[in-house]
Amino acid sequence: MVEGDPRFQQAVDLFNSAEWYAAHDVFEELWHETADPERRSLQGILQVAVAQLHLQRGNRRGATILFGEALGRLKRPGTPDLGLDLDFLCQSVGDRLRCLQSEQDPESCTVPVLRVVD
Repeated sequence: MVEGDPRFQQAVDLFNSAEWYAAHDVFEELWHETADPERRSLQGILQVAVAQLHLQRGNRRGATILFGEALGRLKRPGTPDLGLDLDFLCQSVGDRLRCLQSEQDPESCTVPVLRVVD
């Protein structure tokens, strides 16, 4: 299980610190070592981190595409939550996506975070 790997908590902490590139690197390492369906969850989270990186670099189109792809993966029935509140993540990602699609500033929306489920 990926949740038991210490790198997973490291990646979550990096993500929640808005260290998008570093979070991507650690999640990607785990993703390469993981099989479906957990792999799908990791890929969705990875895509959110990369979308945030695109926003930092001014690439709104890239962010829009990746936010949409991430939502498609994370909302797919049977996608494991990996001990995270993926509904909460999807809500903030959806808000950012809607802002981008309506030509508004996505920074006016909540920054995506990974909340651990108790």
